[in-house]
Amino acid sequence: MIAEQLPILLIVIPLIAAPLCVLLGHRRAAYALALAVCWVTFGISVALLVQVQQSGPISYELGGWAVPYGIEYVVDYLSSFVMLFVSGMGAIVMTYAPTSLNRALLRSKHYLFHATYLLCLTGLLGMCITGDLFNVFVFLEISSLSTYALVSLGVTRRAPLAAFQYLVMGTIGATFILIGIGLLYQMTGTLNMADIAHRVQTVGGPRTVLVAFAFLTVGLFIKMAVFPLHSWLPNTYTYAPSVVTCFVAATAAKVSVYAFIRLIYTVFTPDFAFETLPLDTELTGLALIGIITASLTAIYQDNVKRLLAYSSIAQIGYMLLGISMANVAGLTAGIVHMFNHALIKGGLFMVVGCFAYRMGSVKLDDWRGAGKTMPYTSFAWVVGGLGLIGVPLTAGFVSKWLLLTAAVENNQWLVAGLMLVSSLLALVYVWRVVETLYFADPSEQAAAAREAPRGMLWPTYVVIGAVVVFGVWTEYSAVLAFQAASDLLEVTP
Repeated sequence: MIAEQLPILLIVIPLIAAPLCVLLGHRRAAYALALAVCWVTFGISVALLVQVQQSGPISYELGGWAVPYGIEYVVDYLSSFVMLFVSGMGAIVMTYAPTSLNRALLRSKHYLFHATYLLCLTGLLGMCITGDLFNVFVFLEISSLSTYALVSLGVTRRAPLAAFQYLVMGTIGATFILIGIGLLYQMTGTLNMADIAHRVQTVGGPRTVLVAFAFLTVGLFIKMAVFPLHSWLPNTYTYAPSVVTCFVAATAAKVSVYAFIRLIYTVFTPDFAFETLPLDTELTGLALIGIITASLTAIYQDNVKRLLAYSSIAQIGYMLLGISMANVAGLTAGIVHMFNHALIKGGLFMVVGCFAYRMGSVKLDDWRGAGKTMPYTSFAWVVGGLGLIGVPLTAGFVSKWLLLTAAVENNQWLVAGLMLVSSLLALVYVWRVVETLYFADPSEQAAAAREAPRGMLWPTYVVIGAVVVFGVWTEYSAVLAFQAASDLLEVTP
């Protein structure tokens, strides 16, 4: 039955469609195929999530080879939740893409963009679904190599340099991850994550296990852009084409956070990470420093893309805080913030893409007075900005409130206080843009601008509307995150 093959179809369909886009070699035909594949992939993710809710986790053995000798795909609450918003953002950004691409890329090259985009989507989804640790590395590299190519397509000369910087840092991170995987394989003789968890000696075990954990952690920190290993992210988000930034900002770092959660809660154990090692203290310290430092840096940015890039570094800190608490409440907050931030930051970068399309600039000074000539786009920024601050009735409030209450329950008053300070800092840099849009004399670009095309505006409003929907209707996202957190903590060996 097709339902039994959904885990492999989730990967195979976009993987096969990518070279087909190249073979088609035609802009419109490649786009039609890519758009259809993205929405089909999203439909498969929804179907897998429904199956998990109805019958529990799904295990799919590739080629009929039994675990641990063969490769296993695993769909549980956490992986299905992450796959849902990754594929969802992939589909909506692809819907948004064609108009924006007309300004960012020669039309004769569009089919190559669609092929690379599908490869990136394949890699991200593969990281979520695979139960094999080496396959995590393989899919990570598929997504990373695709992202380097996508970033290099930016219209400025800084784009190839940003892609090269990302390549260097990404290669270092991937090397660390591969070394860690190799050391774990040396100690356990298996690559299946569940099997490694049963075989690895985390208590009183050999030093090699500690070294493997260290390599994997640092490698994933680079991929996640954890402060101070974040140097690749600002230029990547700033100089990549708007469409690429929308997709990468909403998905890539979150999938790396997902892999880090798997590392701690599935491969190793929270006891090893947070009791044998003081990783909880280190995570909390790095997260708080990153949140405050990145938020302060964002305030002084004149390039709106760079402003949002530093904001993303701060938001990764919130996810780390939830992970470091090692309880259901904290982990739930961290997981739901992955979902909420994907919506908020994806939506805000789509807004930036609308402004860039009409005014040809992402400089804040050039946006002066655009609230009068581009009212719908400007209002979308306001709503997304409220979500980024964490105002009630937005998705950002839900995850920040959950994290704040978890910190209070753990008597982490300093964490709670600094979270409130960071929200005030977010208010400052979001308000800078609002003030420029509505209360400044119009610039030459803004005065000549008109509202964004409908093909870009309505996908933007779908995502921005979801920020409000999931801020009011919290049962879906918060409950799924709670189920995922409970599942992880209950099955940890």
